[in-house]
Amino acid sequence: MVSFDHREPGTDPDAWTTFLATTAARSVDLAETDAVLVVAPHPDDETLGAGGLIATAASAGVPVHVVLVSLGEGSHPDSPTTTPEDLARVRAVEFRDALATLHPEVTASTLGVPDVGLREQPDTLRDALVARLDQTTGRTLLVAPWSGDGHRDHRVAGEVAESLAAERDDVDLLAYPIWAWHWDVPAESAAPWPAAMTLPLGDDALTRKRAALAAYRSQVLPLSPAPGDEPIVDDRHAAHHLRDTEWYFGVDRSRSRESFDAHYARKPEGWDFDGSWYERRKRAVTLAALPRERYRSALEIGCATGVLTAALTERADDVLGTDIAAAPLERARARAPRARFVQASLPSEWPDGTWDLVVMSEVGYYLSAADLDRTIDLVLDHLADDGVLVACHWRHPDDEAVSSGDVVDARLAERWPRPAVVRHVEEDFVLSVLPGPAVSSVARGEGLVR
Repeated sequence: MVSFDHREPGTDPDAWTTFLATTAARSVDLAETDAVLVVAPHPDDETLGAGGLIATAASAGVPVHVVLVSLGEGSHPDSPTTTPEDLARVRAVEFRDALATLHPEVTASTLGVPDVGLREQPDTLRDALVARLDQTTGRTLLVAPWSGDGHRDHRVAGEVAESLAAERDDVDLLAYPIWAWHWDVPAESAAPWPAAMTLPLGDDALTRKRAALAAYRSQVLPLSPAPGDEPIVDDRHAAHHLRDTEWYFGVDRSRSRESFDAHYARKPEGWDFDGSWYERRKRAVTLAALPRERYRSALEIGCATGVLTAALTERADDVLGTDIAAAPLERARARAPRARFVQASLPSEWPDGTWDLVVMSEVGYYLSAADLDRTIDLVLDHLADDGVLVACHWRHPDDEAVSSGDVVDARLAERWPRPAVVRHVEEDFVLSVLPGPAVSSVARGEGLVR
């Protein structure tokens, strides 16, 4: 559990502004969402973390329901003027007023869990969410605090939401930070930024969010001039949340086998690897970037229908292609008869062997941050000293991707022990060749330089 004091100044909002300007993120898309279910551990969490999303969804005709866990009666434990019972009554009214400001059609329910008491009764929240989900038709976007946010109630609420989302195919999850903006620091952030998602707010949504936050007078204004009655959400805190973009963390899971199976059922060739000049040119660039003319053994991660695999058999004595889906491997075997193929979900089903060439083309951004890191570790463990990893990735948005080509390339560079021997960047894709400890330059290997 993170320890922090909300009375301290915390991280400067401008530091986050600089960081966020360079942070890649996918967009929140409500097009296929039939309902939004928001978890608020305390009154105002829903507005600070997801007020713009609530307003945007409701205005688009998507039903929004907010589950309020506690009334936040413990917000001012040292107040000499206001009792917890008084605060509970005040904050309940503020909560209703704030939701009506965000959108008059937003509905809500209150669980009455004691403030900072969710750890002792997580099933109260779980049961309420299950009941709501069971009576909702279609896909639900579940929006809850990030479990790493640092507050006990936020952690438990986030964990309950994560567990439910993992169990149900009809639920998507977004996690919002509240206190992390205060205690976390961009240079050494603990947050899962590879899973970041953004929702740009229109003028109306941002105006509603500002007005809803202002409705929480017990939190944004002092209860009295007395010590202990200071505002909880002062202007500096509010600045983190009143940006024209809301930031979330998506579910940090790799793209599923089922989604790839569905893709190949629609398009048996997957992508236009043979006919597209872009694909043919990129393949030629990839092959030209290989530092050696010949390799002993090559592993291709995510070989799809085997177009690149077939080219690799001209450069390596033994080639193993893997793919998460079975359907493309049938075509790959026919296209590259000299290669071996195995269906495998990497990194969990990593094949045995040592390779002096590993190719990861257009697959890294389908892996969660944890799975990408594990894949990098496994490549390092199974790469010969004179071997290389060749990673090539699309740089434009992909709705099916978990992160992006730039995120993958940056993570590879961060975790790889040596600098890239080749790094090719253009508008459409980025390609890096990462060496083992015994790899030298092409000219040095040819004896042209000493």
